[in-house]
Amino acid sequence: MKNHVVIAGLLAVILLFAGCVSESPEETTTTITVSAASSLTDAMTDVAAAFEEDNPNINVELNFAASGTLRQQIEGGAPVDVFASASQKHVDLLQEQDLIENASRVTFAKNSLVLIVQDGNPLGITSAEDLTNEDVVKISIGNPETAPVGKYAKESLESMGLWGNLEEKTVYGENVRQVLTYLEAGDVDAGFVYMTDAKIAKNNTIEIITTIPTVTEISYPVCVLKASENKDEAQMFVDYLTGETGKQILTDYGFTAE
Repeated sequence: MKNHVVIAGLLAVILLFAGCVSESPEETTTTITVSAASSLTDAMTDVAAAFEEDNPNINVELNFAASGTLRQQIEGGAPVDVFASASQKHVDLLQEQDLIENASRVTFAKNSLVLIVQDGNPLGITSAEDLTNEDVVKISIGNPETAPVGKYAKESLESMGLWGNLEEKTVYGENVRQVLTYLEAGDVDAGFVYMTDAKIAKNNTIEIITTIPTVTEISYPVCVLKASENKDEAQMFVDYLTGETGKQILTDYGFTAE
């Protein structure tokens, strides 16, 4: 009888020990929010997926919109950890308000502006000057107030002396992807988008006519926000974006990686 008691006691101790081992705390997962310009949608989605695979304890939530819209969200207190803009201007404005970690700011990519038309080029457009022709009725650009692609396009048209003749024809898109959608659907005659967006257009919907020289270089800065509660993880993402894997993904999508 005593032997049974001893054995039962030993089993209880073993089970208790096993229970303690199985209840050891699991590693926690940290979630960071990355707000990025619409033109980065495809590339940033792939970068985030690769980052999560290499850092399984960090989850990345992506928020895409026009850079100006994202900046306004941040100024309004949106919980953002990393901001990747399609222009220096919007990060400059945040920096002036002391809303970013200055040391984290880095330019990671560059792009170019192109004039696109409907597939088959039914109006025979060969240059930006041709947009002044009477048969060209609608031209789409991003809203210059919020979408950097629109600001770049407007500056270029002004420098060529064309803006005054084209302003009444313009249809504003909320961001570069909306401009591309207008052309893919045949809702406008021509538009200005980034080269990287033109390259991912639906098959047989648009044609690239020419690259448009820009007054301001199209460059993309990224930074960590001061309000971030996960600055270490946010900086890890910035480092990954500007590292070997990030650069390769950006290059694959047609960006010039810095």
